[in-house]
Amino acid sequence: MEIPFSFRVKIGEYEIEISGTRDEVMKTFEELPRLMENVQKAFELTKNKETAQSASSAFPSISSSSSCSEAVLQLLASDWGRQPKTLTELGKALKANAVHYPSTTLSGVLAWLVRKNKIKRWKTDKGYVYVLAGGRPENGKNSSAR
Repeated sequence: MEIPFSFRVKIGEYEIEISGTRDEVMKTFEELPRLMENVQKAFELTKNKETAQSASSAFPSISSSSSCSEAVLQLLASDWGRQPKTLTELGKALKANAVHYPSTTLSGVLAWLVRKNKIKRWKTDKGYVYVLAGGRPENGKNSSAR
């Protein structure tokens, strides 16, 4: 009866353990460079899929809307929209929802929504940012407390 044998190696954030009989582990160890190359490729594929999934889920899902302004209001009404958003961020969120408007259209819609007091905007280091008007927190403050 052979005693179980194992070998463990950690490279960066990844760890591999090889277990079996001593002969099996040593034979696998000889093939380790080729195995590590395959394992690294597998980890990279997994990481790329996770990155793509997190990028698409970083934006809220909105229902199909009849207009750009309706889509913007849906985005800003979501949990994601509670924090002030730039024109670029809003544009990316629209595209993630397969709602395509040029940035010039989006810019005009944002200006119109500000004039109609549906959203508020102010200038920051990132440029102008937008939130829903009427009680949404701005920089940690309640807008009705001004």
